[in-house]
Amino acid sequence: MKSDASANRYWWTDLQGYDFTAHILTFACGDLAFVYDVNSNSLHRLDRPAQQIVEALIDNRGDVNAATSQLLCEYQLSSELIEEIFAELGELKKAGLLFTKDDLARRYSYQGSELAKVERIDTEEEIVSEAYKPIVKALCMHIAHDCNLRCTYCFAGTGPFGGDRSLMSLETGQEAIEFLLRHSQGRRHIEIDFFGGEPLLNFAVVKDLVAYAKKRAAEEEKVLKLTLTTNGLLLDDETTRFLNEEGLSVVLSLDGRPNVHDAMRPYIDGQGSYEEVVENLQKFAQSRQNQDYYVRGTYTRHNPDFAADALHIHDLGFVHLSVEPVVASPQDGYALTMEDLPQIDEQYRILAEEIHRRKQKGEELNFFHFQLDLAEGPCLAKRLSGCGAGFEYMAVDPKGDLYPCHQFVGQEKFKLGHVSGTIEGQSQEVCRVFADAHIYHKQGCPSCWARFLCSGGCHANNEAESGDLRIPSKIGCELARIRLKWALYAKVLMEAEAQ
Repeated sequence: MKSDASANRYWWTDLQGYDFTAHILTFACGDLAFVYDVNSNSLHRLDRPAQQIVEALIDNRGDVNAATSQLLCEYQLSSELIEEIFAELGELKKAGLLFTKDDLARRYSYQGSELAKVERIDTEEEIVSEAYKPIVKALCMHIAHDCNLRCTYCFAGTGPFGGDRSLMSLETGQEAIEFLLRHSQGRRHIEIDFFGGEPLLNFAVVKDLVAYAKKRAAEEEKVLKLTLTTNGLLLDDETTRFLNEEGLSVVLSLDGRPNVHDAMRPYIDGQGSYEEVVENLQKFAQSRQNQDYYVRGTYTRHNPDFAADALHIHDLGFVHLSVEPVVASPQDGYALTMEDLPQIDEQYRILAEEIHRRKQKGEELNFFHFQLDLAEGPCLAKRLSGCGAGFEYMAVDPKGDLYPCHQFVGQEKFKLGHVSGTIEGQSQEVCRVFADAHIYHKQGCPSCWARFLCSGGCHANNEAESGDLRIPSKIGCELARIRLKWALYAKVLMEAEAQ
């Protein structure tokens, strides 16, 4: 980009006191470098001199004279080149694409968000809200608190979530659907996820509830999305045909290589489940022509080379996949620790570069957690509060008891009521606590460059580690920053290839 340097000469005066740590990420790997502007969600590829200039600005806290001296002496850049690149950076700043400020911080740092009632953003970017009331748009229905596997890391305690191994009745499921319809109010789009345990252990009820949900959604003029999460062992021809004909999205569980999967996802008798799972999952994906599913794996301290597991899943023929870090107590032997972070960082680099190589060869591979849409990504409320647990998203157990999300099921202090009633009284206050636990009320989030991409982390992880929704999990934060850094790198790689 060519610019009139003199016209932009003094734009950098605004950088005095600018919090580069909170608003800018610069990163380089090999010959590729980029700068990510947090508040505008803009990603810019940098050549070597531009990278040096941006980093000099950061090192010198926006002092352009000190940065210029460093660039002239340490990097031996010419004054003409420095002036030209400063002018180009000024053009980006003027366009609101670099060195931007967080205009939301002042508003949300000192006031409650009431994000559950966000209706729109007007032309001045003001949040317009009414008196707080949860509006539920998604429901996780625990169809079965039982499972035919005994996964070592299962947060559900291998199925029952600390309770009994029960199945949801049709009547309770219908009440749950009515609850969703009542509390979705003006929302046209609603979602139901059939979850467990293993939901296909209660397949007859799933089928009846799919029919009921579709009928009632049509009557209420709602657009309904249905998802089912399964370990795949019961995906026979009949089940596959039903899921395909009814248009359910499906999440399939597979941890990767045979030894990794079998160690963590055995049958009740301790035998490995890999062979049966892979056979069923491959048949299912083929029946869908590799569309509208994704395979989800979990990595632990026992497979720190998890990039090999993700690539193994791709080699099996699956194109939509993810592998995600285990959620575990530090006392668990498979829990990830701070000491594992350097290797985890390297594994995401390997994944980013190998995915790029495979795509260059025409091999489709959609790694879920590298799919960042910076242009048409989540709305403002979603970027501030994440999944919406406790006020937009709730979970219901087989008895009909409501919780903020599937990971809080069985925790009495978080019970919100029953699907036969409404959210009110103390339960409404719990919902408010979740709605108000957004990034500007979470410890450390306002000064973190990843805040709009991770939305403050998982509430359940935060609660489990610190006992407070507003204090993010330390290792969760580190893992998110590592993954997001390499996701941005993967995006720059693809864009560089396209050019």
